[in-house]
Amino acid sequence: MSSRKRRDLGTAAMMLLPSLAILSAFVLYPLGRAVWMGQQRCSAVTKVCRSSGWGQYLDVLQSSQFQNALVVTVKFVLLTVPVGLFLGVVLAVLADKAIRGIGFFRTVFTSTIATSVAVASLMWLFLLQPSIGVLTNVPFLVKLFPVIKNPGLLQDSGTALSAAAASSVWANLGFTFVLVTAGLQSIPRDLYESAFVDGAGGFRRFTNVTLPMLSPVLLFSSVVLTSRAFQAYGEFDLLTGGGPKPQFSTTTVTYLAYGTGTSIGGDDGLKSTIAILLFVILLILSAAQFRGFGKRVEYGN
Repeated sequence: MSSRKRRDLGTAAMMLLPSLAILSAFVLYPLGRAVWMGQQRCSAVTKVCRSSGWGQYLDVLQSSQFQNALVVTVKFVLLTVPVGLFLGVVLAVLADKAIRGIGFFRTVFTSTIATSVAVASLMWLFLLQPSIGVLTNVPFLVKLFPVIKNPGLLQDSGTALSAAAASSVWANLGFTFVLVTAGLQSIPRDLYESAFVDGAGGFRRFTNVTLPMLSPVLLFSSVVLTSRAFQAYGEFDLLTGGGPKPQFSTTTVTYLAYGTGTSIGGDDGLKSTIAILLFVILLILSAAQFRGFGKRVEYGN
């Protein structure tokens, strides 16, 4: 190797060193530390940890508590991701029209981006709280859906997960709307004109032009929304506390690991085990999404 190439490699290494240092300090080291902690059991009182063996990952994966939490998490994903994508596409298509005053509606649809999970959850808690909630004191709704008032959507084991899912969909709707709107504005208008000349109606233009051209955005949005749904915590902590008990119908994998009053308590080892298992599940699921739907994605020139 010539001296010039060695000098260029040394310069490149020096330029990469700050990024590598930050990546190691805030990503690689915490990940490695979590993997190591995942094979230990820690006392909630003394905080002393002892090795329990790498088989602890398999034991937790096969435990009924983790499997129940995983089922609840999957249900939450199925309740939020398809609905969030559908509403995001519908609102973006409606707001893509060149009509007077549409800018106001675009601002309204994107407003949830500036709303944190905590604020969104508290807003829905104010709407759904049985005694003082806005929706629970509407006679028509109470007569139509008695569960709104007694015991309450967030207190009933059959509706608590759906109510929390509604809060999550509303909070993430602005994010999906912005992505889909950007995708719509990047579609060449001559494609619609050609389809119109060929006699395609509005529905056919949407299915044959809009959806194929939006496929990269939809794939990205689905992966991001799925990851967010698997990692959701604030909604359950503020709205349901993992309950209603004893069914624990909103105890997701994330809440099982970090929620107050869960069975693993202050055991940092088991928390790390669950966190790493969740990381692996998300990694596999994301790869499956890209592999399964990536072939159907059409990238424009």
